[in-house]
Amino acid sequence: MPGIVIVGAQWGDEGKGKITDLLAEQADAVVRFQGGNNAGHTIVRNGETWKLHLMPSGILYPGKLCVIGNGVVIDPKVLTDELDELRRRGVDTSGLKISANAHMIMPYHLMLDDAGEAKLGKLKIGTTRRGIGPCYADKASRIGIRVQDLLDEKILKQKIVAALEPKRLALRPFARDPRLDLQAITEEYLAYGRRLSEHIQDTTRLVWDKLDAGASVIFEGAQGALLDLDHGTYPFVTSSNPIAASACIGSGVGPKDIDEVWGITKAYGTRVGSGPFPTELDGELGEELRQRGGEFGTTTGRSRRVGWLDLVALRYAARINSLTALVVTKLDVLTGLETVKVCTRYRGEDGAEFDHFPYHQSVLHHTVGEYVELPGWSEEIGEARSVDELPQNARDYLAFVEQFIGVPVVMVGVGPGREQTVWTDAGRATVPGRASAAQAA
Repeated sequence: MPGIVIVGAQWGDEGKGKITDLLAEQADAVVRFQGGNNAGHTIVRNGETWKLHLMPSGILYPGKLCVIGNGVVIDPKVLTDELDELRRRGVDTSGLKISANAHMIMPYHLMLDDAGEAKLGKLKIGTTRRGIGPCYADKASRIGIRVQDLLDEKILKQKIVAALEPKRLALRPFARDPRLDLQAITEEYLAYGRRLSEHIQDTTRLVWDKLDAGASVIFEGAQGALLDLDHGTYPFVTSSNPIAASACIGSGVGPKDIDEVWGITKAYGTRVGSGPFPTELDGELGEELRQRGGEFGTTTGRSRRVGWLDLVALRYAARINSLTALVVTKLDVLTGLETVKVCTRYRGEDGAEFDHFPYHQSVLHHTVGEYVELPGWSEEIGEARSVDELPQNARDYLAFVEQFIGVPVVMVGVGPGREQTVWTDAGRATVPGRASAAQAA
């Protein structure tokens, strides 16, 4: 199966890194296709925890082709620090290849992001303040700095001057900041270019060659579908398109190269930052799930908002991504609850009911979830390795989700470790080689 896209089916933080890591073991390449270091993927392997921000999740396999595609925006300091840390821990990073067309996050992007959020006050979006939005804005304005520019001092300096010119007024509060010195920026980024030069390539052609040879390629997304710039809860969204269609744009492949689209969802809901969250739990139960699930951001450390699983939003995500498979993570977090709830429709402040995801923000911001209550289970499931080993009520919960969404559940996460996964019959039928290898891990 040559092309599998892995996307978040909620508001991000669904556990995509773990699933990509599992599939990457048998894959020939992993391609990260959008976002920046505002994302964070956590992988637990052999008792060790790995926190990745820009690296494709397959980097932990020696020599595996791991591509940072043209759709990613790169903070070179974060990337080089991440490389250094991986090497310090004995990881072979020779397989990393970086698209020459990916855009660079510059010092002024960080300043503009921070100042923009501060200026919005109570209306702030809740960004990670990593410069992601301003970098994508420069890309769209055609004044961005690309990875290939780091290899040519003359071009780099010219492009920095051009990029700074329309920002003079916005950057006036930082006029004396040494980070804005033209020569200092140029020298710093040329140094990054020298450090990264061995990894910079025409990654589109590399991926083409793999696909043409019948190899297996995983396209790894960041964030989640409900944070999509066009189809998410705008303006409380990210600055890129985390949906499956973006895998083509962000890596340079065509739609026919995609065979499967896997959506990752938690067994409950979480969200970081501002924006609507119809199933949010504010009380003791929400805090209990937050602590049990370790719901704190990999990148920022911020507490995540927690709520019941929103099947209205999940069905919407399934549609805009054309999901062919669903992975449910962190099912173990719900263990011990007498009952569990799932949201099957919304109710507006005027009493109107919605069984679909409202397109209008004024409606969505004032909706609350209406629920179906299902029996919980008390049995610990962390040691389960097959569906038959799950409690009947847990299986019924998964079956309800699967039937409501109309997408087969192929894998279930029952703990943080990579071995704590359960493949369903649908999963084994879809990727039998990977399923058996992961089950044996």
